[in-house]
Amino acid sequence: MELKQLRPTLSLSDLKKNETGQVVYSLAQGTLKHKLISMGFVPGIQIKMVRNAPLRDPIEIAIQNSLVTLRRTEAGLIVVEKL
Repeated sequence: MELKQLRPTLSLSDLKKNETGQVVYSLAQGTLKHKLISMGFVPGIQIKMVRNAPLRDPIEIAIQNSLVTLRRTEAGLIVVEKL
């Protein structure tokens, strides 16, 4: 039996500038969950942390061919694997 090597997971808000990750799942519920899904934050999608605002909120994320700005609290609900 072959074991798949597991990568550590962390929240999207914990990624540092220019780090990449892959979305594992979202802890968001209701309207926020639908908003994140419509922006492309679905399991398996690769993302890149682009930059933090001067006071660390909001953050800018590159996802597919778009740049998305999220509040740090919203990003904290998205669990990613660091690549």
